[in-house]
This record gives sequence, structure tokens and C-alpha cells, in this order.
Amino acid sequence: MNKSESITNIAKALIAFDAEVSKIAKGEVNPFFKNKYAALPDILSAIKEPLIKAGLTVKQFPEGDHQLTTMIIHAESGEFLESTYTMKPAKDDPQGEGSRITYQRRYALGAALGLNIDEDDDADRTMEKPKGVTEKPLCNNEILKKAIAKAKAGEADVFENLQKYYRLLPEHIESFQYAMEH
Repeated sequence: MNKSESITNIAKALIAFDAEVSKIAKGEVNPFFKNKYAALPDILSAIKEPLIKAGLTVKQFPEGDHQLTTMIIHAESGEFLESTYTMKPAKDDPQGEGSRITYQRRYALGAALGLNIDEDDDADRTMEKPKGVTEKPLCNNEILKKAIAKAKAGEADVFENLQKYYRLLPEHIESFQYAMEH
């Protein structure tokens, strides 16, 4: 992450932004998994006014080999926070690139601005489990890659089995969905 020498003003502005922005509704339904997600236009609409009120702007730039830079700028002071990350598309063609950029923008905005666009399951994760009840193991990248390969090879019920045996985070579901669409 890169940042301006001072971040005093942008930090105050981000607190003002946090006070204004609300949970972002998941208005889109994924036809493949039947789960809901917040589309990029919904996120942009939800953050526009709170950013303006806080004196902030966010700019995003596709760069280099599958990179996206997200920059938060405090208009009055010029202070900034900036981060770049890489996401390789499942299919390296114009449509794959367009989809990758859209996914990257959504994820980057959510992370950089601390947006509430995930399911609120904090209480479920912190509640004590009854004695004898074990939690499914958390899915990891290796398991997810194998499941995607099996699904692309035509194996049936891969996603259902993944859900049955592993705890999936929203990013696991979206990664699987993205891979199946491209």
C-alpha cells in the first residue's frame, strides 16, 4: 500500500464516510448458485453521496498485467491511500478481462472502504458450539481449485459436495461462480 506522507485529514474523512455509509443491499441474484450479491453499480450508488459528504473520491485504474489500482483521495488536503493487486482472469480474452476488472473493482472498493457487503454472520461465528458438535473445515484455495477443475471437467454436484463438506466464505462462492462463468 502507498500513502501520502500525512494521513491525518483522510483518516478523519474516512471516519465521516463510515458514519454516513450504510449496509449495501445485495440486489442481484446469481442464476448459477441462487445466491445474492451487490453489483458494482449498486456499490457505486451507495457510496457516492457519503464520499462526497466526507470530501473523498475514489479512483480505480486497470494497470499492467491484470492489475487494478484503487486510490482514495482527500480532496482538500490531497492526502491519499493507494493499493494495487492482481487478479488473473479465468479466460484471457476481452470478455474475461472485462469481467475480471468488474470483480476486482467490487472487491477493492469493499476492502479499501470497509464496506458492509457480506452476510452478517459474526454472531454465528462467535457463538459457542454445543458439546459434541464439530464445525466443517474451512475451504482453502487448494480444495477450491480442485473443485473448479472437477466441475469444468463435467463432474456433477461438485458445488453441492463442496458445501456439504466445507465451510465456504463469500469469496469462495464468488470465485467458483466466476470460474464457471468463464
